[in-house]
Order: sequence, then C-alpha cells, then structure tokens
Amino acid sequence: MPESGHTWQKAFKGEPIEAAHVRLWTAGRVKHPDAPLIANELYIAILGSGAPVVDMTLSTADSRIRITAEGPDPLPLIHSHGPGWQIVIALSALAGLTTDECGLWAQVGTNR
Repeated sequence: MPESGHTWQKAFKGEPIEAAHVRLWTAGRVKHPDAPLIANELYIAILGSGAPVVDMTLSTADSRIRITAEGPDPLPLIHSHGPGWQIVIALSALAGLTTDECGLWAQVGTNR
C-alpha cells in the first residue's frame, strides 16, 4: 500500500517575532503535540546563525511528520547542535543536519 501525505513550505523572516508564527503555522497543519515546539527549536537554530530568511517545510507520509528548517548558508556547529538540539532530540524519533549543511530536520511519528 503506497504512502500518502502532504507537503507545506513557507519562508519566514529571520526575526525572533516570527517564531510564534512558525508554531501556529505548524499546529495548523499537523496534529502532533510536539511538532510546534520542534519546529520552533529548528527555526530558532537557523535564526541564531544570522539567516535573513528561514525556509520551513512540513511533510507527512503515513504516520510520519518531517519538519525542516533551512537557511541560505551552512550552519556553524553551535547552531546545528546547540542547547535547543537537546529538545529536538528528546521529542523526535530521528533528527539531523540537511545534506547541504544549511538546515536541520526532525521526524516524529512512526511508520507502522
């Protein structure tokens, strides 16, 4: 049986006030209780690197949700594995750095 899902993308200004909008945007699209907090922490990590714009992507497939935050430049180590990273790791099933090292992703849910 093929997996079905949706993908949403939105660019947010690189400003702290946008973190609240990221949480609301996430909560309005996916129904996982930890997704807004994970999205917030990923957004803050990219914002902390000085990105003028943070591109957020939410993707669903079956019971999995993947949240990605990306900026235009490779992330310094402190922003890709700083204090918020511990929150992301604790709340997600999988997490990592994007292949171009300009973003972070986390996956919640399982494929059963």
